[in-house]
Amino acid sequence: ITPSAEWLVDNFHVVEAQIRQIRDDLPPGYYRQLPKLADGPFAGYPRVMGLAWAFVAHTDSRFDTHLLTSFVSAYQREQPLTIGELWAIAITLRIVLVENLRRAADSIASARAVRQEADRLADRLLGTGGCPSEPLDTLLREWDGVVLSTTFAVQLLQRLRDHDPEATPALTWLEARLAAAGTTADAVVRDEHQRQGASTVTVRNIIMSMRSISAVDWADLFEAMSLVDAVLRADSSFMLSAFPTRDRYRRAVEELSRGSQLTQLDIAQRAMQFANAGTADRNCGYALIGGGRRAFEASVGYRPTFG
Repeated sequence: ITPSAEWLVDNFHVVEAQIRQIRDDLPPGYYRQLPKLADGPFAGYPRVMGLAWAFVAHTDSRFDTHLLTSFVSAYQREQPLTIGELWAIAITLRIVLVENLRRAADSIASARAVRQEADRLADRLLGTGGCPSEPLDTLLREWDGVVLSTTFAVQLLQRLRDHDPEATPALTWLEARLAAAGTTADAVVRDEHQRQGASTVTVRNIIMSMRSISAVDWADLFEAMSLVDAVLRADSSFMLSAFPTRDRYRRAVEELSRGSQLTQLDIAQRAMQFANAGTADRNCGYALIGGGRRAFEASVGYRPTFG
């Protein structure tokens, strides 16, 4: 078993926990509300999926809160994200990491199957593993038209070199095949070790990132990335409020944006203007959830649903 496979086997419970979290935190109704991409490789998927995928790709699946905050801030200079999208970043990162791990696991399993195939050929050549030794010419003729993968060649090299000099004819055949492919035994061994090393780093990063994502206080991270919060924080009453109250303000912004032609950022800015235009004791909460709500709804063209 390779080191990358050991990481996967030893931490499988972490992966299962991530999948359960995704199912719990991404109900269909929430998913439908997320803005979707119109074109590109992620057309039809939520816009935040493209953002999360790019972040994971650029960091080799390594999660870091400071990197993520900088990445999202750079993205929002071009395209502000909604409140729902910012909350969905954690879920989407989990989805992308699980998908990356799935692809890595496929590669691990495929390489293992190839190594087992090389072992079977070595057993037949050497008469080990309970297999009788078979004629060299007959066996190698079966592989004349087959392209040998790097993983297969390296495993066979290791097995044959361990039994030199009896396996020298087979080893000579393998080195000739490698030379015909424009490479050498040392080169394929080096390439295979580099591939396994890269796979181990990626799987380790994914597992460690899954652990880190579960340990992060996403409420604090959300408020650090939210452009709506940045606008509302100009109001000292918003700053001094408890988190549940600030969340009520944000839900009001979302509701008013859905029922009007304005973005969430526009609603937050107009709520601040509405509060500043009144008496000194008014704040943004007066417009969003307080006594000025009806007047503010009219000013932004909000159309409530029948319910």
